[in-house]
Amino acid sequence: MNDGLPDGWTIERVRSASGDFEAALLTLERLVVVEEHGRADYVSLRPDVILSFHGLCLVRADDDWYMGELDFDGSIICWAAYGPDLGEAIQGL
Repeated sequence: MNDGLPDGWTIERVRSASGDFEAALLTLERLVVVEEHGRADYVSLRPDVILSFHGLCLVRADDDWYMGELDFDGSIICWAAYGPDLGEAIQGL
């Protein structure tokens, strides 16, 4: 079972690729936004997968992976899109 991860990916593979053996899938029931340069307001994302890495997160929305930070209230503020490849996004951690 891959819990919504791309084909060929498991949480164990995510942990191995990232070197974070506590990496986890998070629930989707949270506010997730992205900061866009030049915009005063955040843009809401509708993720279908959220991965947590010691406070940093990778969020998949609209087939792209976004890097963000888990806030104290459980929300996530993303600042960059890393493209559709999970392996490349993990390397960007």
